[in-house]
Amino acid sequence: MKKIKENSKTKSKANGELIFGMHSIIELLKAKRRRLIKVYTTRKPPERWDQVQKLLPRGIDIQYVDREVLNRLAGTTDHQNIIAWATPFVTRKKFFESKKQPFLLMLDGIQDPHNLGAILRSAYCTGVDGIIITEKRSAPINATAIKASAGLAEHQEIIIVSSAAHGIIQLKGAGYTPYLATINGKNALTITYEQPLCIVIGNEATGISKDILSSGVQVTLPQRTHDISYNASVAAGILLFLISELPTIKKNF
Repeated sequence: MKKIKENSKTKSKANGELIFGMHSIIELLKAKRRRLIKVYTTRKPPERWDQVQKLLPRGIDIQYVDREVLNRLAGTTDHQNIIAWATPFVTRKKFFESKKQPFLLMLDGIQDPHNLGAILRSAYCTGVDGIIITEKRSAPINATAIKASAGLAEHQEIIIVSSAAHGIIQLKGAGYTPYLATINGKNALTITYEQPLCIVIGNEATGISKDILSSGVQVTLPQRTHDISYNASVAAGILLFLISELPTIKKNF
């Protein structure tokens, strides 16, 4: 098998972003929002390679390498024997409109890319119309986050804002009611939600930014005792499912 030496020159020629994992690459190709530049895989076809091949554009550069090369490129062994370079992840520039996108999610400083990806996956599954991610203290939408989302991040409308405070200003200006996930709020299962709305999930360690705590309705998921809390991605999944079941929320599925 031909080995290739990966260095900064090789990477700069790709002129894109690294992604890895079968779901990540399959969903990128299905979404058709950005272009695949080059694919690296093993000579022995990885599992589900046939599904990737069906979607690959004609003439795509495929490099067959040793698994060790994939490990070095990805910085992990969790790449499922396929990685690729693609044009940059596409984010939204225009803010959301309450009539067109009544169900939003804002992530205020989610730092773990695995949590970020898991939340993006739940958001897709529950029909969230749009996602706001704060630039401050937040994990980037990188290969790890995209893989943790099972590639579903590729289909979502995501906008990056400078801070949670800036996000709240835009939300209120567009007519949304923010619901902030905290540990001392109203019971999330019993309140009446005003729509259009945005669920806000805070940082894994410190929660919602202090400067926006009074900017919306604080809601809390019931739990056994007050000295514990749900993982951020778990709390997000529960709340998003709860909201998705409201009869007046527009379904994307």
